[in-house]
Amino acid sequence: MNASKITIKGIFNTSRKLEIPFYQRAYVWKEEQWERFLSDMELVTATKKPYFIGSIILKAGQVNTWDEITDRKIVVDGQQRLTTLLLFFKALCLKANIHDKFDRDFLLENDEIALSTGINDCDAFDIVMNHKEASPIDCKSNVTNIINAFNYFISNIDINKLDRITIQKNLEFVCIDLDAGEDEQQVFDTINSLGVKLTTAELLKNYFYSKNDVSSFNSNWVPIFENDDETKEYWNQEFEAGSVKKSLINEFFDSYFKLFVNDVAYKVSTEDKILYGRSDKLFNSYKDFISNYCNGNMSVVLDELADTARIFKETFDPGWTQKCVSNEYGIERINTIIFGLKNTTLIPYVLFIEKNVLDANEKKSMYQLLESYIMRRIITKESTKNYNRLFQSFIANRITSKSDLLKALNDNSGNTTSIPSDTDLEKGFKETKLYNLQARGVIYLIETSLRNPKDSTTLLGFDKYSLEHLMPKKWRNKWGTVANEEERDRILLTLGNLAIITQSLNASIRDGDWTTKLKGKNSNPGLISCSSGLKTMTDVVNKKIWDETGISSRADWLISKAKKLWKI
Repeated sequence: MNASKITIKGIFNTSRKLEIPFYQRAYVWKEEQWERFLSDMELVTATKKPYFIGSIILKAGQVNTWDEITDRKIVVDGQQRLTTLLLFFKALCLKANIHDKFDRDFLLENDEIALSTGINDCDAFDIVMNHKEASPIDCKSNVTNIINAFNYFISNIDINKLDRITIQKNLEFVCIDLDAGEDEQQVFDTINSLGVKLTTAELLKNYFYSKNDVSSFNSNWVPIFENDDETKEYWNQEFEAGSVKKSLINEFFDSYFKLFVNDVAYKVSTEDKILYGRSDKLFNSYKDFISNYCNGNMSVVLDELADTARIFKETFDPGWTQKCVSNEYGIERINTIIFGLKNTTLIPYVLFIEKNVLDANEKKSMYQLLESYIMRRIITKESTKNYNRLFQSFIANRITSKSDLLKALNDNSGNTTSIPSDTDLEKGFKETKLYNLQARGVIYLIETSLRNPKDSTTLLGFDKYSLEHLMPKKWRNKWGTVANEEERDRILLTLGNLAIITQSLNASIRDGDWTTKLKGKNSNPGLISCSSGLKTMTDVVNKKIWDETGISSRADWLISKAKKLWKI
């Protein structure tokens, strides 16, 4: 076994063939990984600093005396990264009109591509590698993640933000080379399954406090983060942030750091802001910031640590997705939007508000505006790509009032973070197909706004509800014929045809006719039972029929509520 640091040039050369085992699982990366990868490549180009992208395990393969390949390697681990690399460079070279450079870098002397994929991907991979145009591939008969990945890069690469040579020089792997007789499964399992990765908080704790600081550690760190089991349980809670899970304590240190980085008093350079923006480099970023912007004085960070951590703990709670939230604008609803609807990029700015806005009514007004902004963009299916930059700009500009926040949002009019208009909102309800989570969130928050504390039924937490299509996707089985099937297929996916209910319906009820769906069958409940007390379903369950007219009418009703609830 031999382990060494290696660059792209060290992995791919004119005589080495990398072979993904033929019966290996298919390429599985999707848009969230492609977006992260592209962002990584832009970061490498901007900073021109070495960037570790992970480890790969290669095992010596059989070399045939009759061909020109003198070095064959089996890819034991690293299939996703290596495949993505080739798809990325293929798209980049085509868009930059330097396809000859791709051939030079990734073709062997016998004109074969340096990487071969498995049975599930080989046809699609060949289609991409033989593609000669800087345009997406229209391949309806063989649409795989390979094709989709290439099309994503073709559509999203900005050649002004990427430099091929810089990436090749600075992208680093740890390559573990196994001899033919070594047990690759044992090595793979050991690397991927054993050991516990240190958290950012654990690394920072050891950085901030030495053996001689026990008293300071016990008085400042322990009461906040390790006082008792309940405290530890809070900070160790995990939540989904994009494609990864994060603990609350790591999120705190990430958000806390952003308050410093975006404070104009420290004059953090643009290049360092890019570098400091990566959560996976947070520990090193803290050290670099303290060294370069605080003259090595840790007290700059430590002096406010305890108070800010207390504010964070009082403010953020993933458990709000399990509890009934108020119909009043405020932190309960913001928690639902952050943790229930996965808008975690809001956290640093909300922490900034809690630290710096003392007037309760002002905070309530700001949260009303933030909720309205986020929900309007969800309904109109706007991108969240630039949220991180946007919310951090509010910290940098010290936006501490609703009027200033509204002005800052309006200043973004026309760009990728603009406020959707009422017209956009109406179109979203009528035409947009949302992810189930988003649709559930829209209807749930409208439901909360209609509730009265004196209602006979209590509203449950967001996570307690399921999303239901009132007219089922399989309507052809029990709902008869219709003149325009394509229009019916479209409209049943929009918000007017969606509802939240307390439990998922049995398949026979879910796909049954309207009467069966309402009343249920045998011991299986229907919509009437599962939506009892819900204001957003009162009119629906009284309908004798449910069709396109009902869907459109309900969409109009929801629009009227949404305009009032999420007014700008």
